[in-house]
Amino acid sequence: MPALSPDKIAELDAFLLELNRVAAEATLPMFRAEHGMVDKGGVKGFDPVTEADKGAERAIRKLVAERYPDHGVIGEEYGEDRPEAEFVWITDPVDGTRAFIAGLPLWCTLIGLRVEGRQVLGSIAQPYLDEVYVGTPQGSRLAARGGVWPLKVRSCPKLTDAVIATTDPEGCFDGAEHGAWTQVRAAARLARLGCDAYAYAMVATGQIDLVVEAGLQPWDVAGLAPLIEGAGGVVTDWRGRPMPERGGQVAIAGDRACLEEALVALKRSAK
Repeated sequence: MPALSPDKIAELDAFLLELNRVAAEATLPMFRAEHGMVDKGGVKGFDPVTEADKGAERAIRKLVAERYPDHGVIGEEYGEDRPEAEFVWITDPVDGTRAFIAGLPLWCTLIGLRVEGRQVLGSIAQPYLDEVYVGTPQGSRLAARGGVWPLKVRSCPKLTDAVIATTDPEGCFDGAEHGAWTQVRAAARLARLGCDAYAYAMVATGQIDLVVEAGLQPWDVAGLAPLIEGAGGVVTDWRGRPMPERGGQVAIAGDRACLEEALVALKRSAK
């Protein structure tokens, strides 16, 4: 972990909340309203983007440039700006654009801070529910509706007792990955689909025990490790190694013992 003073961490933590505020100001007026959706997928299939995605990322980039002009930014919509900087903010302004255009309050704004190549701060925000889940070296917390609560994963050593989730097994997994997911799902108590990054936040709150994803991009995992690990959980790839910041195959769990059981199946399809 890069050596940052408590005062510096507090400063950056406060700025992270500011970034979430300006992003929410851009997204909320377009939720369940005119959002200017276009399909950027072409022959690859439906891949929507809205003016909310673009406006939120512009707002984040503008505030970073004003407050910390030497910091870098990496975002889904506008690419990389000084990715080699000591401090780099990484964002997916609307993770779950399909949920956004369907009017479902499961989309999130993801913002993470990388310092000297290591994730230090991270947040998952759901502005419509007025929730910001924040991870720092001091731990994780939920800021919602004027209150603040510490976050802690729950104990669930047995996969057979677990609540698990993934976004879309039909669209996000290849054949071998889908087979691994099917094995994990068959062993688990309950599976939920389509929650995007909101499911990660539910691991940090102790509501969901395991999330399995594949094909993730760097902005999809922005700040994920600080939030989950700060709540006592673990984030790895499908081989059980530390989560790669580039994304790819990712497993998020509250209890390592539960994860180890799931990895028996996941490792067979690990890349």
